[in-house]
Parts: sequence; C-alpha cells; structure tokens
Amino acid sequence: MSTGRRYTALDQWLARADNALRTLVPGSTRAQRQPELGPTPEQTQPPESQRPHIAGLMRINHTGEVCAQALYQGQATTARLPDVREAMEESAREEEDHLAWCEERIAQLGEKPSRLNPLFYALSFSMGAAAGIAGDRWSLGFVAETEHQVVRHLESHLDRIPPADEQSRRIIAQMREDERQHAVTAEQAGGAALPPPVKTAMTVMSKIMTFTTYRL
Repeated sequence: MSTGRRYTALDQWLARADNALRTLVPGSTRAQRQPELGPTPEQTQPPESQRPHIAGLMRINHTGEVCAQALYQGQATTARLPDVREAMEESAREEEDHLAWCEERIAQLGEKPSRLNPLFYALSFSMGAAAGIAGDRWSLGFVAETEHQVVRHLESHLDRIPPADEQSRRIIAQMREDERQHAVTAEQAGGAALPPPVKTAMTVMSKIMTFTTYRL
C-alpha cells in the first residue's frame, strides 16, 4: 500500500547504499522463501574431497547474485518510467532469496563468499546505471539477456555438481526457474534484443567473474 510519500534523491541513494551493505556483508540477507530442499544438509553433505569444488561453484553463483542485486539497483537509479523502476526493485527483492540460499550453502560446505564481491558489485551497478540511461527498452533487454546467460550458466553447474549433493542441486534448480521467469518478464515488458557485440562483451565479463570467484 502506497504511503504517498515522495522520496528525495538523498532517500533513494541511502536506499541504494543500504542494499549494497546488506548484499555485501555476510549474514545480512534473509530469504523470504525456501526451495523444496528435501533431505537436510547433513543428509546430503558431499564427501570431503568434493566440497571445495562444489563450494567454488556455489561461490560463483553467490557472486552472480551479488551482481544481480547491483545490476537491478543501478537500473532502478536511472530508469525513466516509474513502472520500470518498480519492476527492477521487485526483481532485486526476489534475487535476495538466491543470495541467501547460496551464502548459507557455502557456509555449510565450510567455505566463504568471494573476496572480490565488492569489485563486482561496483562494476555491475555501473553497467546497470548505464543501461538505464540508454533507455528503458534497452535496460529491460539487458535484464533479459543477463537472465538468459545466467540460466545457461546454472544448467552447466547442474552438470558439474555430483548427483549425491541433492541440497546444492535443488537450490540451483530453483534459481534456474526463477531466472528464466525474470527473462520472460523483461521481454514481455518490452525489452529490446541487444546487439551481438554487447552480448559477447557480457559473456566475456561473465567468464572473468566465474574464473576468479571459483578460486577467490
């Protein structure tokens, strides 16, 4: 329900700063829903030898969600139409569940999130803001392409995580379905198809992120 309050530019930037802190400080984000996890983490804990690999993959997914938060916040800052701005902020709230799921699973595997998250947050926020400045159709198109790439990325992780680790697989499967729906929503809202060079640049940045955050 709307309160009728008009938020100033300072209010909006304080909200962006609050989101950044909640995204980057471990333990600050709480999931509003949970995927259908089935067995408990203790029942599906993989062998010790496999945990670093799985944790590395979940760390990549976690950083991807950090980037998603920053992307949506950047777009909401520069979006021209109120309904597009609200859609970006709603998507960011939905992505918070993914952020919390990945963070919790990384901790269960005895690892920590990537130390590079602040850098990728800043880069993604800038990219989102630039997309918003380019126009709402391009901003929505950027979201759609991002989500399509994320879906392919999550599918590859499902192939790389051992079947015995049902906990991680269920988390990734639920994330994949949510991201696919976000892409469809952005396209139906009028998102424009991005030029091939832009798609290629996005793929390159994604590969850099996955290579570094798997290890750091």
